[in-house]
Amino acid sequence: MIDLLKVFAGRSNRQFAEEVTEHLGLRLGKLDISTFSNDNISVQIQENVRERDIFVIQSFTEPVSDHIMELFIILDALRSASAKRITAVIPYFSYARSDKKDAPRISITARLIADLLQTAGADRVLTMDLHSDQVHGFFSIPVDHLSAIPTLADHARQTIDLSNAVAVATDAGGGKRAGKFAERLGIPMAIIDKRRISDEKVKHGLVIGEVSGKDAIIFDDEIAAASTIVSTVDTLRKAGARKLYAGATHPVLCGPAMERLKALDLTAIMVANTVEVPESKRIGNLQVLSVAKLFAKAIDRIHTGESIGALFS
Repeated sequence: MIDLLKVFAGRSNRQFAEEVTEHLGLRLGKLDISTFSNDNISVQIQENVRERDIFVIQSFTEPVSDHIMELFIILDALRSASAKRITAVIPYFSYARSDKKDAPRISITARLIADLLQTAGADRVLTMDLHSDQVHGFFSIPVDHLSAIPTLADHARQTIDLSNAVAVATDAGGGKRAGKFAERLGIPMAIIDKRRISDEKVKHGLVIGEVSGKDAIIFDDEIAAASTIVSTVDTLRKAGARKLYAGATHPVLCGPAMERLKALDLTAIMVANTVEVPESKRIGNLQVLSVAKLFAKAIDRIHTGESIGALFS
């Protein structure tokens, strides 16, 4: 019988892709990706994909523009090779932050990337914990939106004494996300009044909710430069919180993030492996949890036409 399901991967998070295919009982599809001396990217699919159901795994990680362009070229090559259906699997969709026109004469880049994915050849998209849920609506092709909250919450339940714990949203925008995390753990929630001064500077004000004398679990969708975590920790300490933990789906950990995290008194930092975390960034309190099995289940269900929502029921 012809194997109709094939999984390929770009160069952004190869280890994650291999883990996904291992759970599926498959091997990664063969393709050659090279970069010419003029910095142009070349992709050749090295096996038959005609009339196959294809999934391409690629996170939008550093160097982001290279990995996005690489994905576009892979999608176009697969379409030209007569793949029946192509799903772009994007564990971390970084441009989800660019979801609105909050300054004059700027691009709503999340919408642009959504359009370009379809133009390149994607028939559907599979992603996880978008920074802004409204980005889901930017696509005119089907989008399946997974969440790492169950994985992170289950780990927290196993490793943290929750008898005196509270989940903390870093701002009002993250309240819904932190609320789902708190609900899964059966603990109360607090919200920080955050004002962003610039990309690197965040000012925190009041804490809405009770954190004094409690163990606080800061929860967000990603940790990038870690400026939000730094200011949140400072605010919670001033408000009388005891032990502090942090949880986030995407460990982007860019710029001064590692120096900032090392300087913080956090008992544990829980993240998913949607972004590759090299050994040089795996500090003692950083706990990287795998969501590869969840992606494998989602890919299998998309391939067989089953419900994705059932994974979270």
